[in-house]
Order: sequence, then structure tokens, then C-alpha cells
Amino acid sequence: MPWDRRWAVAHELASADGSDWAPSAEFSRGSKVAALMAINARCNEAKGTVTLTHPDRPDLTFDPDREAPAFLDWVRPLMPENRAQSARIVRVENRGMTDTDYPSISLLNLASNEVMTQTMGQDISALRWRCNIHVAGFDPWAEFDWIGKTIRIGTAELHIREPILRCLATTANPSTGLRDADTLGTLNKQFGHQDFGVYAEVTQSGEIVVGDAVVLAA
Repeated sequence: MPWDRRWAVAHELASADGSDWAPSAEFSRGSKVAALMAINARCNEAKGTVTLTHPDRPDLTFDPDREAPAFLDWVRPLMPENRAQSARIVRVENRGMTDTDYPSISLLNLASNEVMTQTMGQDISALRWRCNIHVAGFDPWAEFDWIGKTIRIGTAELHIREPILRCLATTANPSTGLRDADTLGTLNKQFGHQDFGVYAEVTQSGEIVVGDAVVLAA
């Protein structure tokens, strides 16, 4: 997916240098610092810039390839002193820094998210899961039945690879950056697993727009 995880923020103890994909442990992440989960980004592909917003920081528009110091100054107040600090921005050409060691797209079933909201007795924003594509019109947890199969959305095809094992990042509210929901405890105690959403791999490039049908191909 163009511009998805195009850049990653390596911390001061990381060895990631942009020469190849690296695991998420190399980067500053919401599982370790809840405040990071309230960062939202808007991309301007024509200008090559990203605009970041956060409830506790002024908006920042910058070019990650050329203006990394501006970002590092901006994010520093969000990082606890007892955590490895954000040190540099890395980018691998033609490869998003996904959580998986293969290029992946994450899908969320909105019906499954509604079950989490009902089970937990509080509003669980779909944005909490940070998925690329939200789908509707399916039964809760139907997405797990798609594993090993191919779906079509618009003119693209995606092979569903595996469930997404969730971490502490999902316990933080994407509006506030505060941990306020025991998503992991609920998944484990109520559903017997810690999975939410699925990873897919693009097997045929294409265009996807809001409202496209999701068709199970095989």
C-alpha cells in the first residue's frame, strides 16, 4: 500500500539503518509508549510531506527524508526519560516497515470491533487497531475463516496470511494516548486468543476505493 509505513523511527539502541526490513523492536512504538498512539498522520504525496497531529503537541508538517531533526524535536516531549529515545528516521526503498517480515496489509472486520465494544462495555474505536482496511457486512470473526484464502477488493487481490497477534499498543486510546482499555485481557479471557484482524499479502496490484465490495475468491 503506497506510503504505508514508508518511514520508521529507530530508537537510540537500534541497529536499523534503512538497508533492509527490520523488526518492530528496533523502533519507537506504541506498545512501549502509549502517548505515541495518539499521533495521527496525513500524507501529501505531491509535496512529499507528512503532517502529524497530537493532542499534546502542535501540528507538524515536514519532509521525513530531509527534515528528521524537526520530527525528533517534536516527538521528544512524548518519550519518557526511562525509554530509549527516538534517534533517526529510516526508510527502505520499495518496502514498508510492516510488523511482518513480508509486505503485509492489515484488515479489520468492523463487526468484530463492535463485539469488543459490547463485551468491554466501552467504546472501542476501530482506529485503536491501526489497520489499513476496514470491512463491513460480515459476521463477527469471519475474517479468521479467510486465512489461506484470497479476497478481491476493487481491482486488487489479497491473500490472507495469518491473524494479527495484538500487543499493548491497543490498550491506548487513539484520541488521548492514555491506556484505558484492557483489550488483551478481554481477548484472552473472553475469546481464548490474543488475535484481532488479519494480515494479507497483495497478490495482484489494483485500486481500492471506499465502498468497494469484498469478494472471497478462493
